[in-house]
Amino acid sequence: MSLKLQNKIGVIVDSLQLPLKEGLHAAKEMGADGVQIYAVSGDLDPDVMNEAARLELKAYIDSLGLEISALCGDLGGHGFQDAEANPEKIRKSKRILDLAIDLGTTIVTTHIGIIPEDENDPIYATMLAACEELGTYASEKGAYFAIETGPEKAQTLKKFLDKLSTKGVSVNFDPANMVMVTKDDPVAGVKLLKDYIVHTHVKDGIQLKPTNPKDVYGYLHNDVETSHENIAEMVANGDFFRELPLGQGDVDFQQYFAMLEEIGYSGYLTIEREVKNNPIQDISEAVKFIQMYK
Repeated sequence: MSLKLQNKIGVIVDSLQLPLKEGLHAAKEMGADGVQIYAVSGDLDPDVMNEAARLELKAYIDSLGLEISALCGDLGGHGFQDAEANPEKIRKSKRILDLAIDLGTTIVTTHIGIIPEDENDPIYATMLAACEELGTYASEKGAYFAIETGPEKAQTLKKFLDKLSTKGVSVNFDPANMVMVTKDDPVAGVKLLKDYIVHTHVKDGIQLKPTNPKDVYGYLHNDVETSHENIAEMVANGDFFRELPLGQGDVDFQQYFAMLEEIGYSGYLTIEREVKNNPIQDISEAVKFIQMYK
């Protein structure tokens, strides 16, 4: 099966483990068309980044001939499972979306926490209410909060999204999370979620033995509360799964890219690498890997 992907290639700058401007230059030199950037804290915290700083960053990215494929607005913790914490998380998420629009993108990727399979679980209603508010806000601006796949099966995610009144909350499709954690089929997942996919991550991995997603992503009222740093350690050295360079894991990229093409997905293929060893080399090779299908 021959493919002629038309999608642009993105790189998560933070995966390169370089200062921002160096990372932007490195992404451009690798052949990326765009970048995704974390915008939760530090210099890109929307609560501290003033208008002048936003204009300066956008101009700098434009000067390199790059675009922003999306911002990452993952606030950690239990996502939107905690009703008491949600008002502040919703406020912050809205500010991140405002920043995204100022920087020239309409997409903020995030984790919302594991969606319970039991729709009668009180956490389900709490998450649904938070996503309804976020989705309405995004939709009014022609933008999206994009939930990353992996914490639950694609079918559970679709049922949840179908209950929302807008598509302002949609999907950032990550095939590796699915094969590493839930052992879900990414190709079938793309077909199932086709109406919601607005951004994708390109990442590979394997599951070594079954695990409970709650032990990976955390869950309200459980003892486990994971962070991005903990997950990075799991994907590099964990007993349950490993993130691997593209083509070395269980994601069938020929079939995965073919299904994205079949559903008419025209957005970014953005490379993520959470392993800390040799990220620049791995991401550079990942760009070349995707280019083979173009």
